[in-house]
Amino acid sequence: MNRAEWLAERRAAVERSYTLEAPSYDEGYDPVTPAHHRFVTRLIDTCSPAGTVLDAPCGTGPYVGMVLAAGRTVVGADQSVGMLAQARSKHPGVRFELIGLQELAFDGEFDGAMCLDAMENVPPEDWPLVLANFRRAVRPGGHLYVTVEEIERGEIDAAFEAVTAAGLPVVHGEVIEGDTAGYHFYPDRDRVLGWLTEAGLEVVDEADEWLDGYGYHHLLMRTPE
Repeated sequence: MNRAEWLAERRAAVERSYTLEAPSYDEGYDPVTPAHHRFVTRLIDTCSPAGTVLDAPCGTGPYVGMVLAAGRTVVGADQSVGMLAQARSKHPGVRFELIGLQELAFDGEFDGAMCLDAMENVPPEDWPLVLANFRRAVRPGGHLYVTVEEIERGEIDAAFEAVTAAGLPVVHGEVIEGDTAGYHFYPDRDRVLGWLTEAGLEVVDEADEWLDGYGYHHLLMRTPE
């Protein structure tokens, strides 16, 4: 199997995993950590009182209520039919779109955007495309909030060795074992910064948050005027 075919298979596996888990996804799980809450609040505050925020992928909509409570409008997008069904059941008056990050085609429709707990499902080949899609979706001078999941480098090295030995067309940083929904990619920070710079995104705030065996690098960025 060549790499393009393998990545297509992994993306389909991720979509299936989230759709299957969607009905029970929220049970006993709250993704809104203190850092998530702080950065979502900051993103909302950068938007005008009548502003609109893109939440992609929105999952079951855990952040939608925060945007609505602040008086802003929110549009959710996700490639999982199951996740969108849960989000729509919780927020029936909100606009939701069935679309993946790689296919986002919005053009200047939003005052701000967020991509939370999701870029780990995006392969390195698609990072520049996804960042460009978000930059295009947000009006000039608007803000984008992204989380980058991180694990110990030793885990990444061990996973790469095991999967390479199995003959799969992986690159370093890709993990498909354990709780990965079928695929995770963990880029190092220098590589992420390079992609952000290429996309013309300026980091205005960042923070680290370590949870149970993994962590997030939170990034609030501004698009060019």
